[in-house]
Amino acid sequence: MTLTMYACAHCGHWQRWFGPPAACPVCCDVRNALPEEGWDFREEKAVGDLLAGVWDRPVPGVTGFRTLPSFGLASTGWLIEAEGGNVGWEAAPYYPRDAVDEIRRLGGITRLGASHVHGYGALWQLQQLFGPPVVAIGVQDLTWTKAFQVSWPVDESLALAPGLTVHRTGGHFPGHCVLHDEHRGILFCGDTLKVDLDGTVPRALSCHKAYHARVPLSHDEVRHYRSVIAGLDFEAVATPFEFAAPVTTADVLRLFDQQLTGRPSTAALPMGAGR
Repeated sequence: MTLTMYACAHCGHWQRWFGPPAACPVCCDVRNALPEEGWDFREEKAVGDLLAGVWDRPVPGVTGFRTLPSFGLASTGWLIEAEGGNVGWEAAPYYPRDAVDEIRRLGGITRLGASHVHGYGALWQLQQLFGPPVVAIGVQDLTWTKAFQVSWPVDESLALAPGLTVHRTGGHFPGHCVLHDEHRGILFCGDTLKVDLDGTVPRALSCHKAYHARVPLSHDEVRHYRSVIAGLDFEAVATPFEFAAPVTTADVLRLFDQQLTGRPSTAALPMGAGR
């Protein structure tokens, strides 16, 4: 039988299946909410007909791709210019033709990866179109990757390109990873952090095991976050949803230190608290 790509209209997760899937595994997970009106799975053509591509460059060498209207979790796909070829980190929900043309204009993609399933978006489409030899995903998160093929499972760290290193944080998901851009001072942090913005200005930070269910991280999970991120120097973060600056290593460590002082919490810590 021919397999078809289906996207969950609620969270955007793609599945390659025989027919419309019975359920979405991401929505059924405790970290996501269930769709209030039931399942709505869209084939690729229906998604492509609905969406237009939009992109911006928050800093030189980094382009964020999104869709209009937003779809699923409204994720952002980051294209990072690097020595030896562009790196795609996370993915937009879909890449319409205009977005694909822009990626080609920027030089295509030679390496691909993502923090965890909430940032996968249409990774399968980027793999299909650009054929990068490296597709890097945390080895403990392979259960979520059936829509595309992982060529480099990541243990604790991986040098994805000169100055671009993947580090496993775990926590939010067992294989959750961040990507540190040493040259630009950016942490592509996945869902390690939630940034509260006032317009474009970062105002507060929080961390969560499950955002929708408001489940906090355990103390051991926060300690591991801290042990990884303490060694990374950055002045900005890029989540699967937005670019935020200034957010520094010191700001993030203050959040983790506050989390370790008592009962775990999903409450946001105002930027500058404890300085």
